[in-house]
Amino acid sequence: MSHGFSLGAFTVHWLQGGEFEIDGGSMFGVVPRLLWEKKCASTEDNYVHLADSPMLVQTPHGMVLIETGLGNKLTPKQKAIFRLRREWDVLGGLARLGMSREAITHVVLTHGDFDHAGGVTMLNGSGGLELTFPAAMHYLQRREWEDVLAPNKRSASAYWPENFSGLVEGKNLRLIDGEEEILPGVRLVRTGGHTRGHQAVWLESGGESALHLGDLLPMPAYGNPLWITAYDNFPLDSVVAKEQFLEEALGKDAWFLFYHDPEILACKLDGDGAVRETLCADDD
Repeated sequence: MSHGFSLGAFTVHWLQGGEFEIDGGSMFGVVPRLLWEKKCASTEDNYVHLADSPMLVQTPHGMVLIETGLGNKLTPKQKAIFRLRREWDVLGGLARLGMSREAITHVVLTHGDFDHAGGVTMLNGSGGLELTFPAAMHYLQRREWEDVLAPNKRSASAYWPENFSGLVEGKNLRLIDGEEEILPGVRLVRTGGHTRGHQAVWLESGGESALHLGDLLPMPAYGNPLWITAYDNFPLDSVVAKEQFLEEALGKDAWFLFYHDPEILACKLDGDGAVRETLCADDD
C-alpha cells in the first residue's frame, strides 16, 4: 500500500496498518445516517470500513512514522469484535521500500487509542513483546501520556498498557507541551477534543504544507467542523479546534492527510468543506 507523495523535499508513503469495520453511529455521532451515508459507504447493518494507514515521512533530517496501525497483538476475539479485514503489515511495507524498522527515527502518535498505538510494540518470533521501532524517539503530548498512565472510565478501554510497554520518558519517549517542531518542517500541535492530549501534525517543506488532524478529520467526510465522532471525549473542543485548523490549512492551500480512509489518502478542501483534489489509494 505504499504511495510516494512529494511535498517539497519530503516524501510520504502510506503503509498497511490493518483494516477493520466499526459502527457507523459511533463514527458519526449525532449526524443522521441519511446525511453521512451520502459521503461514507456502510454495510446493511450500519458498519463502516476503516483503514489504519501509518504515514512514513522521509525527510532530509530523519524518517518519521505518523501513527503505527493495529499491530500484531490482536487476539482472535478482538479480531472478530473489530471485524478485521486486513492484517497489520507495516514492517512488510517498510521492507518493500528497502527499509528496516531500525531506520525509523521518530514515531508520532496523535493520541494513544489502540488503533493508532497498537504498532508501537509487537510480538516477536518467540512470542515476546518488544518495541517495534527500537531506534526511534516516540512523541506524545504530555496530557495524553498522563491519561494513558491513568485513564478515566471512558478512555480505559482504548488505552491498552501493552501498547506502551518499554517507553520511558527521556530515553525513547518525548512528551510535548502544546507545540514543538521535532524536525525541520515537522511540527506537532495539541488540539484536544478527541482526547485531552490529541495532537495534529504539520508538514511544511519547499513552500508546501500538509496537515494530519488525526481523529478530528479521519476522512474527507468530516470537512464540516460540526461532524465529529461519538468517541470524542470533549466534543465542543473538537469543533473549535477543527474550525481553527481548517481555516489555517485553507489559508496555506494545505493537503489534508488521512489515516482512516480506505480510499482517499490525501485531499484538498474548499471553504465549504468539499473535496476539490484527491490522492487515492489506487492512484499510480
